[in-house]
Amino acid sequence: MATLSPPLLRLFPSQTLSKNPLLSSHRRPVTFDASRNPASSSGRRYRISPVAVATSPAPQTEEASSSTGKEASKEERIVLPTNESSEKLLRIRHTCAHVMAMAVQKLFPGSKVTIGPWIDNGFYYDFDMEPLTDKDLKKIKKEMDRIINRNLPLIREEVSREEAQKRIEGLSEPYKLEILQSIKEEPITIYHIGNEWWDLCAGPHVETTGQIDKKAIGLESVAGAYWRGDEKNAMLQRIYGTAWESEEQLKAYIFLKEEAKRRDHRRLGQDLDLFSIQEDAGGGLVFWHPKGAIIRHIIEDSWKKIHLQRGYELLYTPHVAKAELWKISGHIDFYRESMYDQIDVENELYQLRPMNCPYHILLFKRKLHSYKDFPIRVAELGTVYRYELSGSLHGLFRVRGFTQDDAHIFCLEDQIKDEIRGVLDLTEETLRQFGFDRYEVNLSTRPEKSVGSDDIWEKATTALREALDDKGWSYKIDDGGGAFYGPKIDLKIEDALGRKWQCSTVQVDFNLPERFNITYMDANGEKRRPIMIHRAVLGSLERFFGVLIEHYAGDFPLWISPIQARVLPVTDSEVKYCSEVIARLKSNGIRAEMCQGERLPKLIRTAEKQKIPLMAVVGPKEVEAGTLTIRSRFSGGDIGTMTVDDFIAKIQSAVENRTSF
Repeated sequence: MATLSPPLLRLFPSQTLSKNPLLSSHRRPVTFDASRNPASSSGRRYRISPVAVATSPAPQTEEASSSTGKEASKEERIVLPTNESSEKLLRIRHTCAHVMAMAVQKLFPGSKVTIGPWIDNGFYYDFDMEPLTDKDLKKIKKEMDRIINRNLPLIREEVSREEAQKRIEGLSEPYKLEILQSIKEEPITIYHIGNEWWDLCAGPHVETTGQIDKKAIGLESVAGAYWRGDEKNAMLQRIYGTAWESEEQLKAYIFLKEEAKRRDHRRLGQDLDLFSIQEDAGGGLVFWHPKGAIIRHIIEDSWKKIHLQRGYELLYTPHVAKAELWKISGHIDFYRESMYDQIDVENELYQLRPMNCPYHILLFKRKLHSYKDFPIRVAELGTVYRYELSGSLHGLFRVRGFTQDDAHIFCLEDQIKDEIRGVLDLTEETLRQFGFDRYEVNLSTRPEKSVGSDDIWEKATTALREALDDKGWSYKIDDGGGAFYGPKIDLKIEDALGRKWQCSTVQVDFNLPERFNITYMDANGEKRRPIMIHRAVLGSLERFFGVLIEHYAGDFPLWISPIQARVLPVTDSEVKYCSEVIARLKSNGIRAEMCQGERLPKLIRTAEKQKIPLMAVVGPKEVEAGTLTIRSRFSGGDIGTMTVDDFIAKIQSAVENRTSF
């Protein structure tokens, strides 16, 4: 499961749902009863909307209860802050790491501390000690509660390096000594908890432990971690904790975490028979099952259609090439650790491709170009292969072979802005149809080490900035975060739980055109070098499919669903009619199947479990009248009887308009 990004950064009114037909007509908000959650005692209900807002209804009055008999609609919103948005939260998390370390050393004398930073959802600390158990975590949490209750002050002290070393040696803390040696700044700062425990630290912290709400923190897990991340070093015990400003925030976080587990694409991929990783074939290699392959076909078909409409030419290129090509591109020099070993073919070395870019350049070079030919846009769903350590493989999110929706634009300097704007428009249209309309956008500028003149960097960066401004998208500047070969725009999509996923990227490249010496003839008949733009919208199809599964929890919109309708005969007597219905549905482009041999209630339950959007129930009356009784997952039950023609027309209309039935 991917790490949860801190969600719920903004408040959005509940009516936001109605603005997106994909969301309002298909995706139901996720709810849970807080009284059933082990971390909850309030008994209230929280609500997660597709824009990732966790809320709970306000307490219902007696009058409202007697007049409506239902829960009040008024909602109480809870917004989870981040370390960036709340300095208070950052101070709490940093202090919790110190409190936890103090508790561990009280309970386990002889344990050695190393580092304890805050992280996105809390904190961790690494200890050199005997392996810990879940039972130990409970003991540590109780000791932390006692320290918090004592309301001990956090005291900052400045000492000389010599004094710090003397104190560390007095405690026999070898890891602290190594940390001290790596600190270059003077003076050395120490933070004390009361007069009982201290650590090297730059802060910040809360003023006293009593400012931490002990009901808003929890210890989540323990794992092994090598000191300094080096497997040659000692194996440490890493304790992960989460910390928030209030108990309500912790409850919302726990719910989101459990919801993320429920949506885990690896489990859903198996339950819904979408894909698998066959270990007999090798780790990190994806097998698309028939249902998953249908969804991939839909994604690819949609992708090709929009690219052809926007002036791209589609390509197919080989999976291998001579190793010399990757020397020219620079991949062998700068990307070797992520590439597979070379293949000897008749005493000549070949390489599985890790990227598609050099191939597209070769096709550009096949003929002489005039300035009148630009812009030239080419796109490919190109499969690439990258070496990943087995321990880093993770479902569809980290694999060894994947397909990129790769495209390259060759253009003139004065065309950069318009081409970037065109990419942003295409990106928005593509992502929106899959239900993603909230993004985090970053503009990364020139790093210290780079290629290309100051003038062209300035022009390219300005073009990216102006394209974003024209688009009206808010964005952050990542100063110096560009690639060495050019500035870039990175876009992260926000899913139903508020998590952010890196998908789309637009990069200006001054490096490869020079390495491959690509040119065109300008209006004066002189050779010039074109600008090259790399761009991907979905990124890896495998990874995007994993995000899509988790975004919808496997409950796909009708137009994406691999099986759109399942026909259910009540008895064997209706099978012939059902077969005729299936044939008509398929001939009209509707993905349908029949399921029989069980009692109707079980057939319906099975279809619900397999997240089939529509069920057409057929009994003797339906056969006689030539109709179908339709059940929908979207509306939660029966929606009436209709003719086969009406059923087909409604499905086709819903698919065309990207709405539910």
